[in-house]
Amino acid sequence: MRLISIFAIGLIFGIGISISGMANPAKVINFFDIAGSWDPSLMFVMGGALITTFIGYRLVLPRPTGPIFESKFQLPTATDLDVRLIGGSAIFGIGWGIAGFCPGGALPALGTGRSEVFIFVAALIVGIFVARAANTALRNRQAAHS
Repeated sequence: MRLISIFAIGLIFGIGISISGMANPAKVINFFDIAGSWDPSLMFVMGGALITTFIGYRLVLPRPTGPIFESKFQLPTATDLDVRLIGGSAIFGIGWGIAGFCPGGALPALGTGRSEVFIFVAALIVGIFVARAANTALRNRQAAHS
């Protein structure tokens, strides 16, 4: 049942991304081009996601029984605004603005078969491994100096 739930959630997400235009890099780039051919329609997509999340958190998190398929909710605990968070956010935003894809929009777009989507996802995977290696090296360096 857990796998069926995961599949259904992913399917709904992918369909929503596709219908909203978030899998179309031209639409995303036009959203960021406020001095040119600006397309504000993605604000409604993001606003709808924000409202849904706001309501969902208030309905689901207070449940006394907790989540259905896990022992507890997996929520972030870090609250610090550090260089890694701000730098990662900046890199994410710059990449999204240049490529027109974010990971959530690129994965459903793989179904289009377009080469640029596969190149983006490959670069995304390489970036994940590079970031993990850099984090490990930084931790090892900090541990050696402690």
